[in-house]
Amino acid sequence: MTATAPHPPELPALLVEDQVRAALAEDLGRAGDVTTLATIGPDRQASAVLAAREPGVLAGLTLVQAAFRLIDPTIRFDTPLADGAPLSAGTVIATVSGRARALLSAERVALNYLMHLSGVASLTARFAAEIAHTHARITCTRKTLPGLRGVEKYAVRLGGGSNHRFGLDDAILIKDNHIAVAGGIAPALAAARAYAGHLLRIEIEVDTLDQFREALAAGAEVVLLDNMTPDQLAEAVALNAAHHGLIAGGDYVHAVKRTVLEASGNVALSTVRAIAESGVDFISTSKITMAAPTLDIGLDIAMA
Repeated sequence: MTATAPHPPELPALLVEDQVRAALAEDLGRAGDVTTLATIGPDRQASAVLAAREPGVLAGLTLVQAAFRLIDPTIRFDTPLADGAPLSAGTVIATVSGRARALLSAERVALNYLMHLSGVASLTARFAAEIAHTHARITCTRKTLPGLRGVEKYAVRLGGGSNHRFGLDDAILIKDNHIAVAGGIAPALAAARAYAGHLLRIEIEVDTLDQFREALAAGAEVVLLDNMTPDQLAEAVALNAAHHGLIAGGDYVHAVKRTVLEASGNVALSTVRAIAESGVDFISTSKITMAAPTLDIGLDIAMA
């Protein structure tokens, strides 16, 4: 059976307007863009071209449009692309035209969002490409820049990744410190099940294969395998298959209900392929949000 392709992610302008407004206020300070006000007349018109200077994946157009629109609602923003589009060096992303003052004053905020989020999407795409021959998915974490979690996770999806928790309230993730305080894996899982509603997913983190066996015995639905080697991960996959009466390898992952396995720790472009080939379902890493380099994108202005 052919898997259904996911709908492309969408970032409604309403959800980012307050964030972009705060970024513009931070940049404009107490007196506005004094350089532009001092050197450019109020009626001067200009146009600008946003273009990629290196290959990557486009992300952040909604925020860019909001930056220009909030400075001057009459600014015209035209783009042939949509977020998620592949970029080559020289690809024209958009043209912007209108009052020159508005273009210059919004430029930095617009580029900051576009370069950062395109960088996140581009690095995610590189991770996703490394494991495309497996069933594993690359996923982000809660390690995001403060105030940017929603848009960074949006960029991860554009790059072909998936999202972990958005916050502390949308899933239960029992980590090592929770287990220590709760008195062990089985008591922690029992307490979580007693607390959770039927739609709240429960995941538990383990550091060793012995802990993983405990989690399986306690009926864990999702297990995070932390800082394990590919060989240990493969053994966990085999244990999982045996516990649920499955045959390891092949297409067992889609056969029946079983424990979902997530690998985390020591994830890099150089290691992610071996991790995925162990048979785990998800691979979580903070690198795609916290360590993504910005994508080089330029804005060049010409006088109208």
